[in-house]
Amino acid sequence: MTNHDQKRLLLIGGSSGIGRAIALAALERGDQPIIGARDPERTASALPEALRGVPLVHADLADERSIAVLAQEGPFDAVVSLAAASANGPVATLERAAVHAAFDAKVVGPMLLAKHLADSMRPGGVFVFFSGVAAWKPAPGLSAMATVNGAVAFMAEALAVELAPVRAVAVSPGVVDSGLWDFMGDDGKREFFAATAASNPARRIGAPADIADAVLFAVDDTFLTGTTLHVDGGGRLG
Repeated sequence: MTNHDQKRLLLIGGSSGIGRAIALAALERGDQPIIGARDPERTASALPEALRGVPLVHADLADERSIAVLAQEGPFDAVVSLAAASANGPVATLERAAVHAAFDAKVVGPMLLAKHLADSMRPGGVFVFFSGVAAWKPAPGLSAMATVNGAVAFMAEALAVELAPVRAVAVSPGVVDSGLWDFMGDDGKREFFAATAASNPARRIGAPADIADAVLFAVDDTFLTGTTLHVDGGGRLG
């Protein structure tokens, strides 16, 4: 890829797991990832060697002023929002603050990214928002996150119309070995992954590279907008 073709990708929450995979894949093909983090200094110290030269900027989706300032880092070919906050558990035990935090991270914050950065997008540019398989395969204990992830998908459709020709796409991962499930311990994670793989049509667990490929596809295909890319191994169908 020549410098003329180089794309600039702002990755909000792009320092670990799936975000790290996107940044590495972008670098490998000659693009310029920019990582937005609430604590850039701490994030910089945790980056792998391959990402040590990537620019880091302050970005806090709970602080609209920090989002507005990001426009100074433009122009962008893509703004990818990977931030998330969990609100899991039975409805009867849900804390209001946790539900608000989940919506702030995946819906309100990304909406503010669109508000302040749409004018900083290059022709063909795209906002990529992260949904999740729970929206299409609800289960007990996941009602809040199913609702949040569903809202992300509808937000992508609405913003694709309002911001056109700037594009908006949602990516909905299934179960991915991104570090999110490490809290289960090795044995628990192994059993969970085996059961999940056995129940989905792809018969395997996702890898961060699977999601990175989908994000870069959304960046490159300028005829793709207002839709959700389901990268879940067919998990929503089981």
